[in-house]
Amino acid sequence: MKVLVVCSGGLDSISLAYKIAASHQLIGLISFNYGQRHVKELEFAALCAQKLDVPHDIIDVSNVGKHLTGSALTDDIEVPDGHYAEETMKATVVPNRNAIMLAIAFGLAAARRADAVAIAVHGGDHFIYPDCRPGFISSFEVMQQHALEGYANVRLLAPYVNATKADIVIDGARHRTPFAETWSCYRGGRLHCGRCGTCVERREAFHLADVEDPTVYDDPDFWIAATGGYRAEEAK
Repeated sequence: MKVLVVCSGGLDSISLAYKIAASHQLIGLISFNYGQRHVKELEFAALCAQKLDVPHDIIDVSNVGKHLTGSALTDDIEVPDGHYAEETMKATVVPNRNAIMLAIAFGLAAARRADAVAIAVHGGDHFIYPDCRPGFISSFEVMQQHALEGYANVRLLAPYVNATKADIVIDGARHRTPFAETWSCYRGGRLHCGRCGTCVERREAFHLADVEDPTVYDDPDFWIAATGGYRAEEAK
């Protein structure tokens, strides 16, 4: 299949890009500037496209994003520390973000005669982000079948939707994903902070996967205390 991958520049989406490149015809990466706190991750998406020798489009929807207020990822709100399943992580929700991005991605895929759009949502996202859950993914695909009926037939691939972050690390290692060339941290500093939810999740995933983590963190040990009150299976 000809597949367009939605790529933020994070560990999940870059692992997905390498997975798709190994099993399908990767026709390009699409990233979004939605007015997020930092765009450092987009540099890693661009590097991924360069390494895989495919086109990379950055779609600017920042004018839309500035109206989706109330998120620590877009507003001047402190990014919370702690485990990614904690209630405080709801501060990182950007309303309807995946629905907006996927609608655009499906338009591009239809115009380019692609067979599928792939997105790297996973089981660890289910706690906080409703637009990462299996029900959303299946419903969105049905909606797009109606939206493009008679014009294009584009599938939605979400191979990690029921997987853990550790599963993604294992799969990424299998496909030789350059983990050091991915960015997860919500804060966007010189190094990964090691304390925000996505840093904790990243560090824990490498530990559970028994794969060496090449990431340099400002606080490399915070994840131990942050995950102490949670069982690994809760990330499924």
